[in-house]
Formats: sequence, structure tokens, C-alpha cells
Amino acid sequence: MSLKVYNTATRSVDKFEPLEQGRVRVYACGPTIYGHAHIGNFRSFLFFDLVHRYLDWCDYEVCFVMNLTDVDDKVIEAASREGVSLEEHTRPFGEVFLADSTVLGIRPADVYPRATKYIDRMVDFVKRLVASENAYSADDGAVYFAIDSFSAYGKLKGIDTSTLKVGARVDHDEYDKEDARDFALWKAATEEDETVGAAWDSPWGRGRPGWHLECSVMSMTELGDTLDMHLGGEDLIFPHHENEIAQSEAATGRPFVRNWLHVKHLFVEGQKMSKSLGNFVTLRELLDEGYDPASIRHLLISSHYRGELNFTRQGLQASSSAVQRLLDFEHRLEEVPINDLTKESQLPDLARSALDSFKMAMDNDFNSADALAAIFILVSEVNAELDLRPAIIGADRDQVLNALRSMDGVLGLLEVAHASRVVDDEVTAWVERKLEERAKARANGEYAAADVIRKELEERGILVEDGPTGTRWKVVG
Repeated sequence: MSLKVYNTATRSVDKFEPLEQGRVRVYACGPTIYGHAHIGNFRSFLFFDLVHRYLDWCDYEVCFVMNLTDVDDKVIEAASREGVSLEEHTRPFGEVFLADSTVLGIRPADVYPRATKYIDRMVDFVKRLVASENAYSADDGAVYFAIDSFSAYGKLKGIDTSTLKVGARVDHDEYDKEDARDFALWKAATEEDETVGAAWDSPWGRGRPGWHLECSVMSMTELGDTLDMHLGGEDLIFPHHENEIAQSEAATGRPFVRNWLHVKHLFVEGQKMSKSLGNFVTLRELLDEGYDPASIRHLLISSHYRGELNFTRQGLQASSSAVQRLLDFEHRLEEVPINDLTKESQLPDLARSALDSFKMAMDNDFNSADALAAIFILVSEVNAELDLRPAIIGADRDQVLNALRSMDGVLGLLEVAHASRVVDDEVTAWVERKLEERAKARANGEYAAADVIRKELEERGILVEDGPTGTRWKVVG
């Protein structure tokens, strides 16, 4: 089965075919860096990461670009409120976003363009649209895109163009989602813009780019006129992505995007998670509560990206158990007795079947829920096989380990769990000392004292396991 994706533009699941064989150009709408991204945002960004990882897993050469919006109405308002420049306000939030992304195992993009670095190209782009009469300058010093000049306007959202308000304008970044009006490509500078450093020279006077213009110019500068995939949240379909299509195709005369993929919102107790509703949770807050990054990653990829996902702490606890099960399975495979003279097992067949199921799931519009099911079916079936055998052939074990790690190369759960549970030498020495104290207490029959030490270790996220071969420990939180 080859990769198929749900294309918002066609409203159907289509076979994925990049413009250039073997090479995929992907643009993802990243965060507006005026505040901390919440985990609803990270649901989208983790889906983008699955796309990035799976295309790489399929041996495509992936060119992946994600913008960081550092100038728009919200950013300017926030910088002005704090009494700092645009750059001073956005720099720390951009750094935190990239750090949070690393914690969650999100692979870096090839480029993280920021709008403020592309102003000259944006001015040139607007000039082209004015010259082709797709845009016009207004008395207030702004330049607007004339939506009636683009006959295909509304095709992404499926808007009835007979209802368009010809000649009516909107110059702010957020408005009624069904209110189709001429939108600002270039905005005349206000006193607030000048104060925070969000104004540049142009043929139309001092001003700044419109939000929609920014993504078109950055994506085409880095990836070319036609993108293979454009990723974003479902709230960006209209007007943002609709306007991107109009201005881009009017400027180039070429198709702008071959496949549009949009992620459904994350819900909290049935409500969309958003800053405007005040029900958002940041990654840092969850980490401070004691949840580990792999569990958060598991929860946010546990549902298909076009399906609803309701965030709860109970869900996080279940995800923590799922990640621990994977870690325990990997450890069991690493420690299983090897005897190459024993009879062959079913393990190679189970590994191949799991990989086939995993690929089938991901080829079906990046169905992460079914992909996770494939890896946990492998865990159950292999554990059952190991329960019946005192030892296995080394090559059989290796096929299962390789399959597990291959699938995790896309899902990233073991990868993130290992990265977040690295123990430095000082902590390791402390744990070993505590285990020695515990062993002495048990040897002297002081079981209450041994239990106190065990509890102290557990409070530090160290799980102690006593077995027939001795005591071992691992980090679980």
C-alpha cells in the first residue's frame, strides 16, 4: 500500500504523489511567538512531527519548513503592553518553543523562518500583485488583495462566492470565519507599530506585512512555488489558508499546494483548548506536575489527527502506563536468555506482521492510533511467546528489537522516554548507596527501614524491582 492522505482541498483521501519523485516539500504553520504554546498547539506540532518522521522512514528526501510568526496584531499588542521591542518580546518565547519541542522529541525543521527576516521579499511580492491588478493601494497607505480578481477564491473552504462582499475590506488578523472580504497584504504603520519596531519602508509608505502574506512568501522562498504538503490546525482553513492560496496562485500562476492537511482541535472536558477560553495547559505546567514527556507525546498522538481528542489527567496516567509497558518490553528483549541451539520461534513472523500493520496504518492518512495498536499487539504476542521459552535464538530476538525500534523511529516514544530518563553519575551513585543501605536493612531483618528507603527512591522516580537474579532499578518518572 502506498501513502494516501486526506486532502482538505479535494475532501477525499488521495494517493500521495510529490511534485518531484523521491523529494517532498512540506510547510507547516508554526506558533505565533507572543506567549507560550499550549498542548493544544502541540497536538498539531506532534502530528507535523509524525509526518516528518514517516516521510523520512519511507526514504523520501524531506525538506521541512515551519515558520515562527514574530509579527502580527497579537505580537505587537503584547510587545507594546510590556514596553519592549518586537524582537525582545518574541526571542524568549521562540527559544522556549524550540526547547519544548526538543523535550517532546519533535525533530527540528530544516528552516524556521521568521517574517521579520523576509520583509524585502514580501514588499516585492506585493508589488507583483499590484502590477497584475490582483491588489490595490488604499488612501490609508495599506495594500489589499482584491478577492474578486481571483475566480477560484473560496475553493478550500467551499465558500459560496456569490456572497462575497466585493470592495469591503478587513485589515486585522482575526475576523468572522465566513466573512470573505478584501484582506490586507500590507498594513500602514501605526504609532504602536513604530514604537515596538514593527514598521518598514515600502513604496506605499511605512508599514508592515499582513499575516496571510507572511506564510506565502516564506514558504515559497524556502520551498518553491508549489508545495507538496501544507500542514496546519483546522482553524486556519479560513481565512488564513484560503488567502494564502489566492495571493500565491495569483502571483505565480501555478498551483500553490498539492495536499492540505489540517489537525482537529484538542478538547478539554468537551471544550476546545484555547488561550481565549482560558482553559489551556502548557507543557511546562504538565512537567511540573510530574508527567514525563513520553507520556504527553503518547497521549497527543494516540488519536488520529482528524479525530477528536479530549485531554484529561487520567488519559495522561494511562499514557504513562503504556510508555512504561514499551520500556519494560524493550528491557525484557535486551535481557532475554539467548541460545542459538534452541528451536526456531514465531518471533520473526510476529515482527514482520507488526511492521506490515504499522506501515498499513501510517499509509492510511497517518493513522497513528492504528500504528500504536500495531506496536502494542507486537508487545502482547512476543511476551506470550517469551513466557513459553527459557531461551530464544539471538537473530529472532534481534528481528523483534529492530522492528520495535523501527516503528519507534516514527512514534518516538522510547526515544523520548530514554532522553528524559537519563540519570547523571551523581544520581546513580546516590541510588546505588540507597540500595546498599536497603540491602543491609533487609539482611538484618529491618524490613520497615528497607521499605522507607524504597519509598524514598520511588518519590524520586526510581522504581526498585527485586527478582531471582537480584535487585535492579529504573527511572519511571
